[in-house]
Amino acid sequence: DSNDNKESLEKIYRNYLRWGGLPYIINLNNNETIIKDYLEGIYNTVFIKDIISKNKISDIFVLEDIIRFVFDNIGNITSSKKIADTLSSNGRKTSRPTVDLYLSYLLNSYVVDKVNRYDIKGKEYLKTLEKYYVIDLGIRNYLLGYKVIDRGHILENVVYLELKRRGYDIYIGKYEDKEIDFVARKNNYVYYLQVTETIKSKETLIRELAPLEAINDFYPRVLITQDYETFKTYDGIKIINLFEWLLNEVDFI
Repeated sequence: DSNDNKESLEKIYRNYLRWGGLPYIINLNNNETIIKDYLEGIYNTVFIKDIISKNKISDIFVLEDIIRFVFDNIGNITSSKKIADTLSSNGRKTSRPTVDLYLSYLLNSYVVDKVNRYDIKGKEYLKTLEKYYVIDLGIRNYLLGYKVIDRGHILENVVYLELKRRGYDIYIGKYEDKEIDFVARKNNYVYYLQVTETIKSKETLIRELAPLEAINDFYPRVLITQDYETFKTYDGIKIINLFEWLLNEVDFI
């Protein structure tokens, strides 16, 4: 039954959003207590201990505050200055060079990935106001708790990880004053992608399509949504279902 299959896939997907994709998780039979203990062990040993010992970090509290900030701001444009200012205003006096250094440790340890911005109209790579995405959502949820309000950015993170797995070079797109979630490049292919949980309301549809509609070159434009019952194209923009895309190795053609 296709409905049973759809429900089964959505359950697997919800578990992935909550517990992440570390291979051993599948052996823990969705036992919440055991999974939390496992994620805690991974975080404290593989992440924290390794980063501290490898880089001889003296201020563990600053490191953990930076991790929390980055984890809490996946999909948000940010900068080392913003992180330093936020930590300092919260009583953890931190300089921008320290934040830059600690961010480099996180990147080198594959805790997070940094995605830079690309000016589509000006055809240039921008060096400021990047975004960060976590390598594993389970570790993020262990540290911050699972928050439903984050679903939009979590969805972006899922799409980012899948694009990376498929071998794309990935950037945040900027077109004049509009932001495109992802510019994905592989070989001679370039795709402009927007990611949204649902386009069931007309207002959301208009808002999500606007950045893609503004681009006037000939590369494919794609909107990824969790909605099943939706049109396949809208004004030349292809609309695809997230689950179907995740399960289908054919990309956006």
